[in-house]
Amino acid sequence: MRNDTQRRAVITGIGPITCIGTGKARFWDGVRAEKSGIKNISTFDTTAFHAHCAGEIRDWVPEDHFPPHRLKRLDRYAQFSVASAQMALEDAGLPFSREQPQHRVGVSFGTALGGIANAEHQHAHFLKKGTRGINQTLALQVFGGSAHSNIAIEFGFRGVGTTNSNSCASGTVAVGEALRYIRDDFADVIIAGGAEAPLSPLTFGAFAIIKAMSQSLNDPAEACRPFDLARDGFVMGEGAATLVIEELEHARARGAHMYAEVLGYSLNNDAFHMTSPLPSGESCIRAMNHALADAQLAPEQIDYVNAHASSTQLNDSTEVKALKEVFGGHASRLAVSGTKAFTAHPLGATGAIEAAISALALDAGWIPPTLNRDNPDPDCDLDVVPNFGRAAELNYVLSNSFGFGGINSCVILGRVE
Repeated sequence: MRNDTQRRAVITGIGPITCIGTGKARFWDGVRAEKSGIKNISTFDTTAFHAHCAGEIRDWVPEDHFPPHRLKRLDRYAQFSVASAQMALEDAGLPFSREQPQHRVGVSFGTALGGIANAEHQHAHFLKKGTRGINQTLALQVFGGSAHSNIAIEFGFRGVGTTNSNSCASGTVAVGEALRYIRDDFADVIIAGGAEAPLSPLTFGAFAIIKAMSQSLNDPAEACRPFDLARDGFVMGEGAATLVIEELEHARARGAHMYAEVLGYSLNNDAFHMTSPLPSGESCIRAMNHALADAQLAPEQIDYVNAHASSTQLNDSTEVKALKEVFGGHASRLAVSGTKAFTAHPLGATGAIEAAISALALDAGWIPPTLNRDNPDPDCDLDVVPNFGRAAELNYVLSNSFGFGGINSCVILGRVE
């Protein structure tokens, strides 16, 4: 039973920036179109690498979002952070003003790499001209905390502020921590999300070297193949998503539309390996069970799982094994899809993007598919909603994020009662 004295947190605004669409409407249209946004990389030469495609945002025009004086201080990573936050705030209809700061509004963000790609670009200038050649605000751009700091400055939010760096789980951790801040009365509103802009030669090459990414030379749109027998690695992406997470009565008082309630959260570590999951799946199992306990739900109440499903051989099969352990006989009736084939994998932003997909799925009553699942894998024999989405009555959704370093995080969303 739900604790009626506990403060509740609901999602009232969504602001995605992805390779399938920017802004809530275009993003959801991209998901409903059931087509991948992954293409060959256009911004640098990938000849030296085994991987060649990514989820690039090719229509991003910074000047459409920021005046020149702001752009001098915002690299691509920070641009995504601030712009996605503004989209979410506008979607929520929540007032903001730098001139009237709000002490009960905070920011919880996540990123794996922060401004590292910009630092790589600036280093090239440094080699040519020394310190005279680099951006004077570089020191303010490269650290991950520039996400929540710039959001707070831009909109006048003086509440709790943090940017976590928990690899591919960062966005999910940001959403989960927002739930905690609302429950514990740190804030009435938390701007929660994740951002990533990692597409530069050194950063991309570093992941290519360890052979974690797909080496497919076929159609780039088919390179990310969650749960498919022929999957051969994840596909890197860039982008962001921000969710406005608001205390329930605060949202009700202003008549806000509520996409979903954030009900449960968990976070743990495999303590095993930097890139390979714990073979037993024990920590993934614990993470899902802890999120269910936090949400005060039984496994059979979950209708849909947005899986981590990174399209690597080990991750996908281990996740399926863990799902079977957690859900038992209900696993065969559970819809499970991996949506990274739409957006690629923007590392620390992905959990926030997938939380946005989960909230929109709840709101629309529609389960997004696992694209490119053409060859069934006997080790991934759940209902993975292959290639085509479906209408469904959804009440509770689990979203998983399992990242490098053995970091496991889950959030559970539900229909608002």
